Formats: sequence, structure tokens, C-alpha cells
Amino acid sequence: MPITAYFRLLFVPLVLVSSTFAFPSWPPPGGEGPCGVTKEADVSARMRDGVILKADVYRPATKELVPVILMRTQYGKAAAQVQPSRFQTPAWFASHCYLVVIQDIRGQYASQGTFYEYANDRDDGYDSVEWAAHLTGSNGKVGMYGSSYVGATQWLAATATPPSLKTIVPSNTASDYYDGWTYEDGAFRLAFIQNWMMETIVSSAAANRGDAKLSASLREEGKDIAKWMHFLPYDQFPPFHPGDPAVAPYYFDAIKHSSENAYWKAFSIESRYSKVDVPVLAFDGWYDAFLNGALRNFNGMRTEGANELARNNQRIVIGPWEHLGWGRPDSPVSPRLKAIGPVANSPVNELMLAWFDHFLKGKDSGVITGPRVDYFEMGENKWHSSAEWPLRDTQYQKWYLASGGHAASVMGDGVLTMTHPGTSDHATSGDASGPATANAESDEFVYDPSNPAPSVGGHSCCSWTSGPQGQFDQSAIEQRSDILVYSSQPLKVPLEVTGPITVTLYASSSVPDTDFTAKLVDVFPDGTAVNLNNGIQATRFRESLSDPSPIEPGRIYQYHIHIWPTSNLFQPGHRIRLEISSSDFPQFAPNPNTGEVFGASTKWHAANQSIIHDSMHPSEMTLPVIPSGASGRGQDSPPQT
Repeated sequence: MPITAYFRLLFVPLVLVSSTFAFPSWPPPGGEGPCGVTKEADVSARMRDGVILKADVYRPATKELVPVILMRTQYGKAAAQVQPSRFQTPAWFASHCYLVVIQDIRGQYASQGTFYEYANDRDDGYDSVEWAAHLTGSNGKVGMYGSSYVGATQWLAATATPPSLKTIVPSNTASDYYDGWTYEDGAFRLAFIQNWMMETIVSSAAANRGDAKLSASLREEGKDIAKWMHFLPYDQFPPFHPGDPAVAPYYFDAIKHSSENAYWKAFSIESRYSKVDVPVLAFDGWYDAFLNGALRNFNGMRTEGANELARNNQRIVIGPWEHLGWGRPDSPVSPRLKAIGPVANSPVNELMLAWFDHFLKGKDSGVITGPRVDYFEMGENKWHSSAEWPLRDTQYQKWYLASGGHAASVMGDGVLTMTHPGTSDHATSGDASGPATANAESDEFVYDPSNPAPSVGGHSCCSWTSGPQGQFDQSAIEQRSDILVYSSQPLKVPLEVTGPITVTLYASSSVPDTDFTAKLVDVFPDGTAVNLNNGIQATRFRESLSDPSPIEPGRIYQYHIHIWPTSNLFQPGHRIRLEISSSDFPQFAPNPNTGEVFGASTKWHAANQSIIHDSMHPSEMTLPVIPSGASGRGQDSPPQT
């Protein structure tokens, strides 16, 4: 089927970064341990069904029995997630007298079997942990590490409770593979899923099957991912050969299962915390695709972990990072975040080594085990810590939407005020520092799926050069008439916002199904408007992710849009801004507004949207505000222990 003319849009072009690109100054020299290291390539491990998985084993030169550090990856054991500027090499960790095992998962690179997302990683994870625990030279204790899907292989293995697994260190990974991975509050995460699969797992699985032609074709088509994201219907996506079940069945199954059902529950982590009996050290970033799930894992394990050891030893480190951008000089970090400098670098390698020394070797490494949240506060640009999430002293402030009826675009009159609608001093000035105008009860805009509001930054995957993630000035898109803009008066004193944000939106639509989006923005005195985080709500999933239902056109509904967490110090003179729209493309697939089955149609309708903010329908944003001094004195360097 030819490329549809479905979209007419303006957005930042997407440029793919090859997964083979090397950043020459990483890993840095030095820091090696006392053990010499030898490597055994392609060591076989037999799974319970007879499939052979291959691993590279890095052996320390010691007569002592040592613990095992295991990575199970779909991105190639030779790469071991060293680039771009992420983990140290397996040999570096082995030099600290660990037996390091880097394994290709089923159906990828050197391993046998057929790859299918998530499906085999629980059983294969269990079998691989126990196999590694019994390798020559092992003392029987195993820890795991890795980022993204390699974090998923850890969590899935941990939910199987292999007896030799003693801790995991997952970075940038989720708690659920429906909500917060493939979909977000009912909306399909288009830019991440299509880009990631085409650039990595579909192509590498084809190569594993010996289909070099298809693998090369996918890599070539991936160079035009911005074009392919225009294609409809999603369930006929040409690069993945919809008529051939061997190519990418998991993609088409993900489209088919657009609500939370038994298909997704088979892979869920959240429903299995009670089976996980190990301490967890996690890393994530404020602009990562899986931030929300990482925090759900932290809190879920604190309350539901299998034993006291697990419940009391949960720790997460959150920096001003994207999915791959960990702040280091050679990592692909969006420019505003990179400009923060070395204070924003990830401490993952040093901290992970101290964690393993404690839980696998029983050393007094000085590591702080948990429960603990180490977080970077943007705006202040310092590190803080807390024993819980959200922070104990959080005060939840309501900021109400108001206008004179013309909040469309930054040139309109939308404001944020702490005064409830209907009161005499409910400010509704277009100039937030000027006199108030007459209150209006609503704002209207037209959402046209053929011209969706473009994504500029956000929490996606996997690099800011290949997807909408990171921190950017929103000024240009705020001039669109389909984005409602509500701004506070300039702040007189600093305001720390740290935690999850909720927008309670009263809205009606002319169609039976649509989306509403929300974005929290920090507006600088010069007008620069930087995104902090964003959220979306598909209206059919307003009550349940498993039981979608249409809305009645023209009827007012209450929606709760979950803007993902952030930590930011709004400085004096800055304004708090909330953007409301119905699209965020290509981060999310534009809702066609038809109410038809997702992904199977090329039809669309424009929608007339009304945002209500009268005394009976007080649309508002609830901010997690930290009182002055409550978060303690910030640190100028990331945590090392």
C-alpha cells in the first residue's frame, strides 16, 4: 500500500543514530580491579526446552570462588551496552574479581530459538541464572545488570524467583509492557515502538534467522522512519511484512491488543512483585520512556516485595537524562540537558560495583542500600535524596485553568491561578501580570488528526536525534491554535516541584473517541518555555485500561491526565505553564476520532474540543510542591555510594 497523505504536519525531523556508532572517548581508562581477565566466547547454555543460548564469559584470574554478574541482551553480547557512553566493559567489571557473563537472548545474535518480545525471558532468565551460578569458578551468587529491554530481562527473571539470584540493577526500564511501554494511558507510543523495533530487534532477529536480505532492508527502511510514521493503517505496516508471521509478530500483536488484557498480563511485572525476593538498584531519567514504571517498581517492591530484605533494599537514581543520554560528554543528550555539565553525569558503574560488592560479596563498600531515592533537581542543578517517593513533606497545590475564552496559543489569554473558579478574584488576564478580564467558562479548539500538534522533546526513546525526548523550547509550537496555553504570574519566590503531576480536566468533544494531552512547562523571563514532562489520556480508557468505552459527543466528562514526574526549581521571575491539546505527534499516534478499532483503519474526523473551567467544573493542575528547605542541601556531584 502506498504511503498515505494522512498527515500534514510540522515537527522536528528524526535522524536515526546507528547502533554501531562508536563514541571514541568511552569507556574511560582506569579504575580496574586487581584481577586479570580472560574471555571465553560463545559458551553454551541449554534452556529447559533444549534451545541453546550463547554467552561470552569473562573470567577473573583468581583461585577464589567469585560471584557472577549476568547480562541477558537482545542487542548483541559483543556490544554489552558499553556504547553510547553507558556501562563499563565486561572486562572492567571482571577485573574487580567477578565472573561476568554476557548472553544473547533467544533468537538474537548467536543464540538459537525464535525471538518474541518478553515471552521467553522469564523461563530463560531463570534457567540462565541457575546455569551461570554453576559455572566453574562461581560461588553460586548471581547479580544482573543492563538497560532498557535488558532491564526487562532482569525483572522477568526476578519474577521467576531463581534461588541463585541475589540482586538486580535495571536501568531505564518499565513495570508493565502495556501501560508505560507500548501504550500510555491508552495512547500508542508510535515514535518509540516503530523506530526501536525497526532499528534493532526486528532487523537483528531476521539476521539471526539467516534472512540477511530482510535484515538489510529493515536497516535501509529505518533511515526513513519519519516517513513511515505517516503510514496507515498500523496493522499493515509494510516494513514488518504483515503477511509473514515470522518477521515481527509481536508488533502486530501489540496493535491487535490495544487494551490491557490477558496477552499483556502474561508479561506483567507489577502483578508479580510478591515473587521478587532480591534488592534492586535502579537508574532512570526525567525524560526517559520508562521513568514512571521505574518509580512504580520502586514503590511496588517497597510494599509488596517477597521478603524484608527486598522491601528494605530498594534504591533508585534519577538524573536529568533521556533513554540513552546519561549526561556524559559523548552520550547523545539533547543540548539543554548536556549544557548542565558533569554534575549531571550518571554514576551507574561506580555505584553498581559498590552495590554488587555489598550484596554479592558481603563487603562493607559504603553503599547506601535503601529505601532511597537519589534525584537531580533541575533549575537548581543539584542532587538530593529521600527515603520515599513522593517526598514526605510534599504539599499538593491546585492551579486552576482560567481565561477570557481565548486561551488558544501563547498569544491568547489563558492563565493559571490558585483561586477556585467563581470567586471574585479569580484572575483571568491574558497578561498574567496585568488586570483581570471577565471570566469565561470554557476554551475551544479544533483537533485535526491530519495536522497534529508536533512533539518537541518529551519522555520517549531512544535518542533525542531519533525520537521526541529531552528538554526543548516549546515557544514555536505554542503559537498553534490547537494548543491551549495557561500561564501563572511571574513567581516572586522559588518554587520546588518534585513528584507526579495530575491534571483534572473537564472536557467535551464532538466525536465518540479522542485524546487529551497535558504538558508542564517552565517559562523563563526571556520567554523561553522548556518542557518538564507531559501526559496523555485516551478518552475511551478514561475509566479502565482493560475495558474501553466511547464517550457521548457533547457531554462533559472528567479526565485525569497523569503528567509524568519531574523535579524542578522554578526560579523567581519564571512562570508555571500548562499546555492542553489533543495530540503529541510522533510521540503518540494521533487519535483518528472515529471510535473504530485501533490501528485497522485509515479514516479520521476532525474534533471540536471544549475545555471547561467554570465553578462547577474546576479544571486544574495539582503540583507536588516541596516547602523551602524540606529537601535539604543539594549536592554538586552524583551519588557514588
